[in-house]
Order: sequence, then structure tokens, then C-alpha cells
Amino acid sequence: MSGKPKLISFCVAALGIALAFAATTGADARGRGNRNENARPGRFDYYVISLSWSPSYCAIHPGEAEQCGKGYGFVLHGLWPQYRNGSWPQHCSTSREPEEATITQMLPIMPSRHLIEHEWETHGACSGLDPKGYFALAEDAFSRQTIPPALKTPATSPDLSADDIVKAFIDVNPGLDDNMISVECKNGGTLEEVRICLDKDNLSVKSCGGRVRNSCRAGKLTIPAVR
Repeated sequence: MSGKPKLISFCVAALGIALAFAATTGADARGRGNRNENARPGRFDYYVISLSWSPSYCAIHPGEAEQCGKGYGFVLHGLWPQYRNGSWPQHCSTSREPEEATITQMLPIMPSRHLIEHEWETHGACSGLDPKGYFALAEDAFSRQTIPPALKTPATSPDLSADDIVKAFIDVNPGLDDNMISVECKNGGTLEEVRICLDKDNLSVKSCGGRVRNSCRAGKLTIPAVR
């Protein structure tokens, strides 16, 4: 019996470490049951570009010096290969890593060295590209997304619902439709990310596959202002 409290304490500590790691990497909050870790690089159907609302992240992780307190609105979380059925390739085998020059180039739009490395290992290695080519593609994809005026760098919290955000993006991004975009929220009510589906060959917007849908409750969202 005396060993059980120690075992429980160890498990709790291990869980805490795992959760802390997931938070600092910015790991995507998608169901583990939908990933495919035996995939072949380059074999996928389309991309999802994930735009993270930095003020929401920094409200929880204010000590992230590379990202927080620097006036960021939307930043690039990642460019994710996807399958039409709603699953995705992940952790494809690779021995390559992003070079320092690539990391430096990405930091203005993806302001976390750890996130850049994580995104390559988790998603980029499945793209069929080398690190330099993958991040150049991600940078190009990010540059093509026009951020609505109300969500560029608001000094006060925008009074918007998930539907309002979708409409705002559609209004300023020609060709974008409501079946090509989803809004992600923490706990149903705090803006976390906007995700847009893109063609794998030319990065044009396209309809999303399975399981790409809004996670936000109805009504106005909590959208922290830019700091």
C-alpha cells in the first residue's frame, strides 16, 4: 500500500509535464484518433493553414517572450497536410531539420522557435518538401490571407461571433466561402484560431474535408485585444 501514493504522485507529475509541453509547443488541439503516423510524405489531399490569435495564447502564456507583449494579432500556427476524410498525416520519417536561416526568416510571422521546430517534425515532414521549401510555402500561404480590419491589431476587444469572423474573412478574401473556413475556440467561447483550407498545388482556397468545422458556441466570443 505504501507504494501507491508515490505512484500516483509520479503519474500526476508526468501528466503535468506533458500538458506543459503541449502548451509551449502550440500543439494543435485535434483529436488523436484522426492522425496517421504511418503516412508517406507528400501523400495527402490538401492543406489547412492555421492562424492563431496571439492575444488569446498570451493571456494563458504571458511568459512566452518571443511572442507575447509584441503587438501580434494573428500569427501562423502551421500549414497542415490533410486528407479529405478528416484525418491527417503526422510525424513522417525524416532526418532533416530547419536551418537557422529558415527559422530566422519565419520568426516574424511564427514567433516561436520551438513552434517552428515542432511544426516541421509534426506536419512539415509529411509535406514531401525539405524544411526550406516547406516553410517558404507556409510563408507564401500566410501572405495570401487578408486579415479583416476589425481583427488586424484591435486595441479593444472586438465584439464578434464566430459567424461574424467567418463573414469578415469572406468579405476581404475573394473566392473564400463558408465551407472553406472554420473558427476554433477555447472552452467554446474564446477565439483561438481561424483555419482555412487550401489547394496543395497552388494554395488557392478550397472546400474543407471532413471534421473541419467551427468549435465556437453561439453568440459573441471573447477576443482579447492586442497588447
